Amino acid sequence: MEPREAFASSSDVAARLGGTGYLADDALATVVWLSLRLGRPVLLEGEPGTGKTALAEAVAATLDLPLIRLQCYEGIDASQALYDWDFPRQILHLRAIEAVAADAARDVSAVEDELFDDRFLIARPVLRALRDSPAVLLVDEIDRADDEFEAFLLEVLSTWQVTIPELGTVTAATPPVVVLTSNRTRELHDALKRRCLYHWIDHPGLARELAIVRTRVPEVPAALAEQVVGLVQRLRADRELVKPPGVAETLDWARALHELGASELDLETASVSLGVAVKYREDAERVRASLDRLLSR
Repeated sequence: MEPREAFASSSDVAARLGGTGYLADDALATVVWLSLRLGRPVLLEGEPGTGKTALAEAVAATLDLPLIRLQCYEGIDASQALYDWDFPRQILHLRAIEAVAADAARDVSAVEDELFDDRFLIARPVLRALRDSPAVLLVDEIDRADDEFEAFLLEVLSTWQVTIPELGTVTAATPPVVVLTSNRTRELHDALKRRCLYHWIDHPGLARELAIVRTRVPEVPAALAEQVVGLVQRLRADRELVKPPGVAETLDWARALHELGASELDLETASVSLGVAVKYREDAERVRASLDRLLSR
């Protein structure tokens, strides 16, 4: 079954994603369903830790498709996303030819052609997604790449094919399911946004975050889960924090407290385990100074 036929409706998307532990609201489930039906990439923006990457993982699990991840970074170029040649193996191949055919006349052009055979090709994420389709291609943190790479990616998403000069054009038999994420460290170009369906993922409210914790870490006592979620929600309300904890940190903190044997969140336990959720020194000092007040609310 093709990905576009995998879900009957957006509510079916929400229910089946929920089966993997990912709780999507109606708006997000609708965007995912439409992206599959229309064959369009989905662009997710939001603060770090809000579940953008986790959504791609959940979609891949739900569709039972391989997840191919392209992690973007400053300076990434098309070759690092598409393919490279296995130079050491090519050299070994030449040495082997020299060893077994030292006295035989060889056609130089034929030897050169052998060096660019498919067996020496190292497929990077974008090429793998096209060749191994159907698959889920996660382009993570696209905002960290530069304009040139963004333009290259737009071309691939528009044609679902790439050309390898030595081998020819590779076209996806079934376009991959594409999820792009951005932490919005810079604005993406309108051309890329127009190619995608867009959704902003915000931090969940108290009730939804509590449901996420209970789903993902059911071993954590209910009272402890409520305290952790409540405290994280109050930390996010502090606009002076450099980096408020995301949902990922909430889950980690709940797991850590459970491992510590805590049945409730008290001042001492919260203080010693704060580094699980708060990752900047300035934030940690600010939170520790007000923990007593935060826990009493």
